[in-house]
Amino acid sequence: MSHNVPNRNWSYPTAIKFGVGRISELADHAKSIGLQKPLFVTDKALASLPITTQALDVLEAGGLGRALFSEVDPNPTEKNMEAGIAVYLAGGHDGVICFGGGSALDLGKMIALMAHQPKKLKVWQLEDIDDWWTRADASKIAPIIAVPTTAGTGSEVGRAGVLTNSETHKKKIIFHPKLMPAITICDPALTVGMPKFITAGTGMDALAHCLEAYCSPFYHPMSQGIALEGMRLVFENLPKVYADPNDLDARAHMMSAAAMGAVAFQKGLGAIHALSHPIGAVYNTHHGTTNAVVMPMVLDFNRKAVKDKLASAAAYCGIKGGYKGFYQRILDLRETLDIPKNLTKLGVKDPDLDMLTKMALEDPSCGGNPVKMTKKNTRALFEACL
Repeated sequence: MSHNVPNRNWSYPTAIKFGVGRISELADHAKSIGLQKPLFVTDKALASLPITTQALDVLEAGGLGRALFSEVDPNPTEKNMEAGIAVYLAGGHDGVICFGGGSALDLGKMIALMAHQPKKLKVWQLEDIDDWWTRADASKIAPIIAVPTTAGTGSEVGRAGVLTNSETHKKKIIFHPKLMPAITICDPALTVGMPKFITAGTGMDALAHCLEAYCSPFYHPMSQGIALEGMRLVFENLPKVYADPNDLDARAHMMSAAAMGAVAFQKGLGAIHALSHPIGAVYNTHHGTTNAVVMPMVLDFNRKAVKDKLASAAAYCGIKGGYKGFYQRILDLRETLDIPKNLTKLGVKDPDLDMLTKMALEDPSCGGNPVKMTKKNTRALFEACL
């Protein structure tokens, strides 16, 4: 019998401990997966903040020490990874607790992945291409616990991390099934202290994940449904947390939306991420904010392919006007969040469009875009974003 439903590989996330105040359980959960001396990985900005001290206090009180590594750049590189591995090995650690936004979560995963691999194996050999992940010795990957402090990236429920090559300035997605954290603690209270621009940028990252997954042409009805509800949660709650950082209900819904976006985008990403990855790698812009900047231009680029689908999404999200109403809601949300209107306003000056176009077309995200990306139309899209 013939059929038109394609074969696909689907996977869903790890054990998630969700709720306000659940950071207090960190030591117990670490012990439950056998950790005795974990390395706590966070970024430079978070290292001295009270939420980090609180988490380290919980670990220390549980007899697990308070070893800290925080040399994590906003777009982490293999140099950050190598420095973290040196600390991990010198301290005799047996697992990694990743604490922070996407940068810290991704870098912590890379440390856990590579610390005990053979020296001849380079991290770039584990890029998310075909079955490259099988090159790693899975038995030598350290256990991972993820604790997000932003509501955007969703790395806490993912099996990959993004690492920037410090020489080529290219972002690479490094994948292995064992990069899925054994346990994730989602405590919305940890996101309360985020600066407003980080709340905005990370929230728009969650929206971009859900939007691109929803529009991806690949077959994955479960992720399709998750992406749709994730968009609704962002539209309803991101303006609330931006206006009132202490709205814990809205913070909780945004943390859910972030995890949902990362689960959904196994269906595919698209031109938003294909453009923002090289921009972030070369010009060191904030990833979520860059996604927000290029989002309307990409919607224009994909309009014919997605207008009917987004009209349905608009109806579900309570947005009147079909596709046009959905598009206007994106513009209104960017205005509310004070998102720069274009890449020039974001600080991207005199970009090398030929180089960026080449990098975008090499990015795996472009394969999930509803409209085929070519050298000609991708360069034109970059021009529109300026």
